[in-house]
Amino acid sequence: MNYRRENRSSKSSLIDGFDSLEEGGIRASSSYSREINEQDNDKAMESLHDRVTFLKRLTGDIHEEVESHNNLLDRVGNKMDGSRGLMFGTMDRFKKVFEKKSTRKTCSLVAYFIVGFIFIYYLIRMLGYFTLG
Repeated sequence: MNYRRENRSSKSSLIDGFDSLEEGGIRASSSYSREINEQDNDKAMESLHDRVTFLKRLTGDIHEEVESHNNLLDRVGNKMDGSRGLMFGTMDRFKKVFEKKSTRKTCSLVAYFIVGFIFIYYLIRMLGYFTLG
């Protein structure tokens, strides 16, 4: 909103300037205003050049960062593929072991013994706690 007001005032000042130019009143100051406009344009161009240079460096840095992340993701993906192959191999071995009934019985027997020993260990530990404690 404020921009519109400034724009209107600058338009009215331009129109007033043209009226006085037709009368010949501002001929001496027009060269001075051209120099000021050229200086302002030069400053604006330098500022714009600095901004463009900054943006160029920034986009270069972003590009490098994206490339490094892509490389990292590729390495992670390759490692995941390798571990997936290892897991499939392990699962195939387990399937082969549990396909035979005698092996299945042996594995279940070992599991029962382990559970039994853990139960006995905690039972002895609890009895020792109550008798000594």
